[in-house]
Amino acid sequence: MKYDIILAGVGGQGVLSIAAIIGMAAVDAGLRMKQSEVHGMSQRGGEVQSHLRIADRRIFSDLIPAGSADMLLSMEPLEALRYLPHLSPDGVIVAEQNPLVNIPNYPALEDVLVALRAYPQATLVDGQGIARALRATRSSNMVLLGAASAFLPLPAADFEAAISKIFGRKGGAVVAQNVEAFRQGRGLTTTAQAG
Repeated sequence: MKYDIILAGVGGQGVLSIAAIIGMAAVDAGLRMKQSEVHGMSQRGGEVQSHLRIADRRIFSDLIPAGSADMLLSMEPLEALRYLPHLSPDGVIVAEQNPLVNIPNYPALEDVLVALRAYPQATLVDGQGIARALRATRSSNMVLLGAASAFLPLPAADFEAAISKIFGRKGGAVVAQNVEAFRQGRGLTTTAQAG
């Protein structure tokens, strides 16, 4: 088993938290993991992307070759478009549908969403809206992780345990918010797969 994930977004959206949670869940499940990350020009608002590879055998490189990623998980729709060349032909896209407009020439949102929806395995999620409804606005990344988790080769319980470990130092309320955001996101894709 090998599963390659491109994580994308902009600074402050929790891309690296997602990478840490997936990585911890994989290692705790006895899998191997390699990660590479790139931070943007500024801490907030700049591009952030991470290559995350998990497997049950040795992984020789932490970089995912173009055209071979199993999943593109993006916190921002335009960033999802940027990394489409990394996705394999049968790869899965899970992306936030709400933009973070951080450049003056941001294209028309509907054009971006139409381009993403052209892929047969694209799931666009209102992670920000779900997080707001949960009164956990900083947990939209966990909604996206939950939606993506239905496609990843690990059970939901492993992700929830990793969320508890990663956010444990922030207290039980923060852990509970993030776990609930994860569950809400997972419900979106497990329901869609069942239907």
